[in-house]
Amino acid sequence: QVQLVESGGGLVQAGGSLRLSCAASGRTLRIYNMGWFRQAPGKDREFVASITWNDGRKYYTDSVKGRFTISRDNAENTVSLQMNSLKPEDTAVYYCAAGPVVATMVSGQYPYWGQGTQVTVSS
Repeated sequence: QVQLVESGGGLVQAGGSLRLSCAASGRTLRIYNMGWFRQAPGKDREFVASITWNDGRKYYTDSVKGRFTISRDNAENTVSLQMNSLKPEDTAVYYCAAGPVVATMVSGQYPYWGQGTQVTVSS
């Protein structure tokens, strides 16, 4: 089993930055692909970014490319999401997820999830 705990959400003005972190415990993080998803009120959960644990390949949804950066720290068992140039449409609950399928954007292929952290961007 893998346990995931997110932190770093909050309220920020448009154009600002936030950094989300996800701390993992349980089974070694090195065998998993890690991802960030988000869910805005009334909308489906959507893929934001992912990173492969062994070689650090990164994937982003188009709407965040150039603004968000995903990174990992194998030694600390953490994954982070640096979010710059935030927009009101980035407002959502952000979830960290872990799974065995590399480079997937499909939420169903991530069996482990954190509790979520709220990100609110004011205009």
